[in-house]
Amino acid sequence: MAREEEMIKERLKILEEFRKSGKNPYPHIYKKKDNAGRLQEEYKKLKNEEFGKKTSVAGRIMAIRSFGKLVFMKLVDGSGEIQLVFIPKKGNIEMEKKVKETAKIVDVGDIVGVEGKVFRTKRGELSVMAEEIKMLAKSIKPLPEKWHGLKDKEERYRKRYLDLIMNPEVKEVFDKREKIMESIREFLKKKGFCEVETPYLNTIYGGALARPFETHLNALDIKLYLAVSPELYLKRLIVGGYEKVFTISRNFRNEGIDRWHNPEFSMMELYQAYADYNDMMNLFEEIYEYVAKKVNGTTKVKFRGKNIDFKMPWKRLTMAQAIKTYAKMDIEKMGEKAVLDYVKKNKIELKEETWGWAVQALFEHYCQDKIENPTFILDHPLETTPLCKTHRNGSRFCQLIERFEPFCMGTELGNAYSELNDPIMQRRLLEEQAKLLEKGDKEANPLDEDFINAIETGMPPTGGMGLGIDRMVMLLTGQDSIRDVILFPFMKLEGKEEMKGG
Repeated sequence: MAREEEMIKERLKILEEFRKSGKNPYPHIYKKKDNAGRLQEEYKKLKNEEFGKKTSVAGRIMAIRSFGKLVFMKLVDGSGEIQLVFIPKKGNIEMEKKVKETAKIVDVGDIVGVEGKVFRTKRGELSVMAEEIKMLAKSIKPLPEKWHGLKDKEERYRKRYLDLIMNPEVKEVFDKREKIMESIREFLKKKGFCEVETPYLNTIYGGALARPFETHLNALDIKLYLAVSPELYLKRLIVGGYEKVFTISRNFRNEGIDRWHNPEFSMMELYQAYADYNDMMNLFEEIYEYVAKKVNGTTKVKFRGKNIDFKMPWKRLTMAQAIKTYAKMDIEKMGEKAVLDYVKKNKIELKEETWGWAVQALFEHYCQDKIENPTFILDHPLETTPLCKTHRNGSRFCQLIERFEPFCMGTELGNAYSELNDPIMQRRLLEEQAKLLEKGDKEANPLDEDFINAIETGMPPTGGMGLGIDRMVMLLTGQDSIRDVILFPFMKLEGKEEMKGG
């Protein structure tokens, strides 16, 4: 720390001298003609010791080396890097003086603009022979040391600006994230979907079993909630006449934090009139295959040492089949009491003492972590959502719904339903949710009268789907934690206890 303080003092001294000389170390603008990446591409065939055009570049200085009268600097901008070379011409005392002065005032971390001719050195390094250098932003705080600096993950997430400067490969992940988002939009627009926006501030939240964040609108003196899902708004648009609609939005859920979960996350959600969950299954795997090919050129990825292939078609299992496969239990042949007794006997966490929640608990306990390759788990218990149609084929217990979740590497990638459009049943299920909320279930949905009014107006048969953007980015870029694919993930306050995962 003492060394850093000493360096800061020295830089502040340079800054003061700079200003005293009448120069502005933080000018308003700089006319930059080229970027490093474009020059590297344009002059890739330039031979050693040959010259190109005169140009101007700007960026951050990441290394400085001095050899007698020669000064070499590495300049990095948003597109790549290029070398700067300061070579005083023989007998040119003024130029020699300028080079010496430059070496004194420019530090690693400074942002500068440089004019000069492009050339390739004897050793083959594409460079700009600097004739003029202009300080654009003097760096007061020194950057971390290259080899011993910013390695701690927590510090990297907390100071993403330093992470991006010191670890260029990090930017590649976020460049790929942008391409993933573009590819999803491109695919859906080709399919005829319209992109819309839904509100993040809700007077009534809904669309997912989730605990919301609360806030307050001073102008109207009312409580508001950050959106847990855009679902109920998108369904209103289906009622209003949209037949294919989607949004890419931020969702906010006041829940646990771990490698798969962040309190705010990105979701693509879509609804298609006259479709069901079978159509959504086909669409979901189509999106993944299309995006993987578009971004990576292949449907195959390596994630946590495992080879994953997103090529269609994906495996399909009912939840009962999954439990039979992984837990060796045939719940379809067991009575309701037997299933509940088994869960209690083995001390498996149970949300409520019903057959449906017991089945859900068995799946989560025995199956979820074992699913590595993309697999659709379909036909879930009725209790898991109040917004889905019951199964058209009925069931032994009449307790299944037309819902699926795609799983891969032990986590769900999304969620989809044959959407409930029976207003009588919808009211009953949401009233039951409201009662659970009153009893203290903080993840239950409140009763949304306007949403029920919309369904009463008439909503066509509809398929709906949500796809987790952050998890898709994790899988397609091989990143181990959701915090590696969110530029500014939520972080605990410095000095506080570690965040508890959920």
